[in-house]
Amino acid sequence: MTKFMDVHRGMEGITSDQLREAHQADLAIEADEGVHFEHAWADPDSGIVYCLSEAPSADAVQRVHERSGHRADEIHAVPLSV
Repeated sequence: MTKFMDVHRGMEGITSDQLREAHQADLAIEADEGVHFEHAWADPDSGIVYCLSEAPSADAVQRVHERSGHRADEIHAVPLSV
């Protein structure tokens, strides 16, 4: 499995409760695609949200996000870390 960082744009003003709800929506269905969402971060001023996951593919990550109502604008594999 590969780690992925995805980016969502256009979420200006997002609150911590809204971020938590979106993350929980992903967690509720992640197993259907063999994905595990590890963490999410948001910048309400810029409207950018980042999600870190482990998944079999970027397509699997996108399918979960689409089903939970917040399609990712970008998904990047991050195969190396320190």
